Amino acid sequence: MTWGSRKDGGRAAFARALAAGTRASAVVVGAALLAAGCSSGGGDGGRGEHGDDGGRGPAAITQQPKEADPFWVNPDSRAARQVAAYVKAGRTADAEQIRKIAAQPTGEWIGPENPEQEARGFTEAADKAGRTALLVLYNIPHRDCGQYSQGGAADGAAYRAWIAAVARGIGDRPATVILEPDAVLHLVDGCTPKEFQEERYDLLRGAVAALTALKNTKVYLDAGNAGWGHPDQIFEPLRRAGAEQADGFAVNVSNFYSTRDSLAYGKDLSAKIGGKHFVIDTSRNGNGPYTGGDPDERWCNPPGRALGETPTTRTADPLVDAYLWIKRPGESDGTCKGGPKAGDWWPQYAMQLARAGG
Repeated sequence: MTWGSRKDGGRAAFARALAAGTRASAVVVGAALLAAGCSSGGGDGGRGEHGDDGGRGPAAITQQPKEADPFWVNPDSRAARQVAAYVKAGRTADAEQIRKIAAQPTGEWIGPENPEQEARGFTEAADKAGRTALLVLYNIPHRDCGQYSQGGAADGAAYRAWIAAVARGIGDRPATVILEPDAVLHLVDGCTPKEFQEERYDLLRGAVAALTALKNTKVYLDAGNAGWGHPDQIFEPLRRAGAEQADGFAVNVSNFYSTRDSLAYGKDLSAKIGGKHFVIDTSRNGNGPYTGGDPDERWCNPPGRALGETPTTRTADPLVDAYLWIKRPGESDGTCKGGPKAGDWWPQYAMQLARAGG
């Protein structure tokens, strides 16, 4: 993978890392949701901190029908809070636009500091609502090769302890885990220094083993996107990282490639690793990738993008287990094109995505 394409696939991880980092206030969000009664016992509704309407008022965020979309909708997400603020201000039309985001399940990125508590909080809230939590784990040592999203666990021992804590937090509750965006790609493109490569393979295999051992957890190892390179470059590294033991792999995480192109990429890759199933991030791919402006920043808050297919397990191909919103629409990719820092909620951009998404 070239450096330029890594900015579309890997460097966009900057937004993901800071999105997780800026969620310090979410350390106990799941537990707080439960304590506040924000998920309905009946599993089909819930309210955030936006009033005492019991999940029936104009600001209420409820769960999607379980048959087609079994993933948990966080009723206290940033998008949900924006809906409530617009409703309170009498901006009903704007609230309905942002509701397109708030009403869908999106990935919960587990932070580095309190992994067990966060994983338990989200999975408990999801389980109480009769749904499956969607979790994203992004804490591999030497993350992003010391570049824009540098960080991650201090060393292999710290990472193993972090994964063990996440596993304890999930327990027997239903969860779908997206494992380590970009971690395998950076082994392929040489960005990860040679002296760290064997350890990374070992850490990924160990994470897959620890998480797939859980009773109701599915694990999808990140496998890049349709624009970074060719499946021939990654199928063997994916095997070494434990993809054959995982439930499958994930494509297009935090990216903009069309579902059609992502399907083609995923099916080609699947054929090379034993017919493994995969999931596609459709959160912002409604208009495909941005092709204008500075090629080095096409990944960063590109204009004219749109929400993609809503999350569902009813997909266009039997190899695709789900369309997911792994990246949370409306959160900035970085301080480009007038955006706030990466990971911050940006209502203007969220509105653009929602309006363009139909």
